[in-house]
Amino acid sequence: MLVQLSIRDIVLIDRLELQFGEGLSVLTGETGAGKSILLDSVSLALGGRGDGALVRHGEKQGVVTAIFDVPLDHPARAVAAQAEIDTEGELILRRVQMADGRTRAFINDQAASVQVLRAIGATLVEIHAQNADRALVDPTTHREILDAYGGLSQDVAVVAACAERVRDARRTLERHRARIEAARREADFLRHAVEELAALAPKPGEEETLAEHRATMMQSEKVASDLQEAFDAVAGNASPVAALSAAVRRLERRGAQAPALVDPPVKALDAALVALDEARAALEEAIRAAEFDPHELERVEERLFALRAAARKYDVPADELAALAERQAADLAEIDAGEETLHRLEAALAEADTAYVAAARVLSEKRRAAAHALDQAVLAELPPLKLERAAFITEISVDDDSRDAAGIDRVEFWARTNPGTRPGPMMKVASGGELSRFMLALKVVLADRGSAPTLVFDEIDTGVGGAVADAIGQRLARLSQRVQVMAVTHAPQVAARAGAHYLISKEPVDGSDRVATRVTPLREAPRRDEIARMLAGATITDEARAAARKLLEAAVR
Repeated sequence: MLVQLSIRDIVLIDRLELQFGEGLSVLTGETGAGKSILLDSVSLALGGRGDGALVRHGEKQGVVTAIFDVPLDHPARAVAAQAEIDTEGELILRRVQMADGRTRAFINDQAASVQVLRAIGATLVEIHAQNADRALVDPTTHREILDAYGGLSQDVAVVAACAERVRDARRTLERHRARIEAARREADFLRHAVEELAALAPKPGEEETLAEHRATMMQSEKVASDLQEAFDAVAGNASPVAALSAAVRRLERRGAQAPALVDPPVKALDAALVALDEARAALEEAIRAAEFDPHELERVEERLFALRAAARKYDVPADELAALAERQAADLAEIDAGEETLHRLEAALAEADTAYVAAARVLSEKRRAAAHALDQAVLAELPPLKLERAAFITEISVDDDSRDAAGIDRVEFWARTNPGTRPGPMMKVASGGELSRFMLALKVVLADRGSAPTLVFDEIDTGVGGAVADAIGQRLARLSQRVQVMAVTHAPQVAARAGAHYLISKEPVDGSDRVATRVTPLREAPRRDEIARMLAGATITDEARAAARKLLEAAVR
């Protein structure tokens, strides 16, 4: 609930600090004293539209601070937490209005956007005035109100889950259809490509291997004759191996006679013979490697040409032809299996849709039962409000083609103000005063079903008096047993029902010609005199005081 309101330099208010408690609080005062300024200030703190004209004349800025005490699980804390705002302790909403029209918003002393401030404010306070927008006459909210009254949140959650499954199934089906259609348009080309690449059977890295082999074969012919000539020099007729071997044998026979002279040359010659043998073996291996079949070269070149031609045709590197072949084969298989998958996805969508329709119809039936109960509850509140000939109707229309997350129903609150007239949307049929009383009856019925913790009523009793005003006061008092209620009123019958009474007045500032709005809590005699003034007018008579006393005494019984 709202526990404190601080206002600085807003229109006629220079400095104001108000404390509020539970129950019903009323604000009274002469016309023009500043009651509307107070409500404009509250609206500003809750994220309402700013206006530089709200700043007190001569000041650069005005500030409104509203402090709320709400449970830890209240939706306002969730909104604040989502905006990364500290939610410990009280919720403090502050709005700074600049004289040039700019505004700044703060939540728990952290800068915040006006959108976040407005979202939090909507969960904390509802302001109801004859000429202001109200949730109860906004058809877009009526379905939510009916669901809250009927306790249908679980059923709504089931329908929402079913709607999400329908959307998912439809998206999956549409994506698959798009892929199949695109593939079908290219099916002939795809089949030709799959057949061609299957016949080609490319392998990763094949082009590089073939290119290296081809280069080797092309170079082999150039070096083959030089290799053969070198081999002939080492192992052919002109080879020195035989002469060197004979020389080694002769030297070895002389070795015993002069070993110091013979052994070193023999070792050197042996080494030369070993080296010549190694050279021979290497040359033989090189000659064998250099030998190639011209037909093999032709086959390699043809294979390279085929691979490179396919790479150009399909606009991929030759090394990626194998992966392309796999992808295209998979795409072709998907086309071939597409109809089966399509039927399966269509069946899944039909199943999800059937489940949605079943859940939505169950919810729709429960809404009709809740609507009947709501209509009866509101109708029971209307006679004391001088609407005994009126009717309240929760109009439900069904759109079987809808797959809305909240169901197939469109809900709107209708009214009929006189027998024999045609009912219609409440906002269009009811006058301002009637609309306020319909709204009050609804709020009394809905008080413990999703209402904001603080309700503000601005002159809901306009144009009524006597028993009707007393009935309004009784209902505001009943409503305040469940939520905090604040009412700006001109009806003494309403004021007498309040637990707290605040007098709004204009007073001179420091003896100057400027005035400021003041708010004074009233108790006992001053409160009785204010109610007497509301009864009698400018001159308070003893009879008015006596009547005021009776009103106060009746209110506590």
